[in-house]
Amino acid sequence: MSAYNGRFAGRRAVITGGASGLGLAVATRIVAEGGSVVLWDMNPDTLATAKDQSGAVAVTALDVSDEAAVTQAAADARAALGGGIDILIASAGITGATAPVHEYPLDSWRRVIDVNVNGLFYCNRAIVPIMLEGGYGRIVNVASVAGKEGNPNASAYSASKAAVIGLTKSLGKELAGKGVIANALTPATFESPILAQLPQSQVDYMRSKIPMGRLGEVSESAAMVCFMASEECSFTTASVFDTSGGRTTY
Repeated sequence: MSAYNGRFAGRRAVITGGASGLGLAVATRIVAEGGSVVLWDMNPDTLATAKDQSGAVAVTALDVSDEAAVTQAAADARAALGGGIDILIASAGITGATAPVHEYPLDSWRRVIDVNVNGLFYCNRAIVPIMLEGGYGRIVNVASVAGKEGNPNASAYSASKAAVIGLTKSLGKELAGKGVIANALTPATFESPILAQLPQSQVDYMRSKIPMGRLGEVSESAAMVCFMASEECSFTTASVFDTSGGRTTY
């Protein structure tokens, strides 16, 4: 995908799940298009590599389900970015177990909700006040087509991503008219390290539901996220953007 020169000139972004996959792809584009980026992720080693690859100004290793760690990381990111945060890309997430509801492991259920819902909430909660202070913001909360349609044997993931959609619609309405835009992305399955958490049978099922007959590419969702995170996205908020290869029906 071609970069748009200067699209993010002077803009400052925090990207969760920034060490790989969609988060890293978006970070690389934002920097290439003139912005500054701080990456958050769990693994210090992959973060260090991602920092070099993307050109991020700083990285923080943290678990987004730790509210105190998120609050501190937001303050640190603000300082590292020169006193403000204009963009939040909340893409950190896990799939959880693959099992029917009546057999679903309780520890996996709790962990998926803690990371995908509570963690995303903590990130939004910590960074929104910084955006309001600056009078400008773009928030992209990464959900999933599973949050709209539900994938069998992925109840925790599907429920968590439905919650992300609901949270984002609520947040976007709260912020409408205040210069801060909040939208969600609902991709179908795309090539990403998160697929390693799933059995091949589950990946094959999800591919079979996509009318285009293939998984998405990371770059395709990154292109959509970069539009959502830009000044061009100015009259759509509390809404959902799809990159689903024709799967999504509403």
